[in-house]
Amino acid sequence: MAVNTVSTGLEERWRDILTVHARTMCEIDRVLHPHGLGASDFEVLDILATESPREGDQCRVQNLVGRVHLSQSALSRLIGRLEKDGLVERSMCVEDRRGVWVSLTRKGRDLHSEVLPLQRGVLAKMLEG
Repeated sequence: MAVNTVSTGLEERWRDILTVHARTMCEIDRVLHPHGLGASDFEVLDILATESPREGDQCRVQNLVGRVHLSQSALSRLIGRLEKDGLVERSMCVEDRRGVWVSLTRKGRDLHSEVLPLQRGVLAKMLEG
């Protein structure tokens, strides 16, 4: 009986986490939509802004894979859309021809700065109560 109780408690906590995650992602999508971004788009811009704080800094796409909850192919498509919108630039890694660098453009940095308070506001509202 004790195992079932523990199991039920874990399942409820897990479902609560999933519910908070889903609601938070939907709310981020809602507030960023007028700016042409979704939650995953913002996540990539935010990681790039953190990992590459100066204009011209680059980050390997491979370094994003484990930090963004997307498959490698979905991440590549997302980066392609961001590039098409002029928010990031991609370049080949000279040392490793399989590697790809990505960097924020000025437009990407400006948009990230503009929407950062919106995303952080959603996090505060949804996660702090």
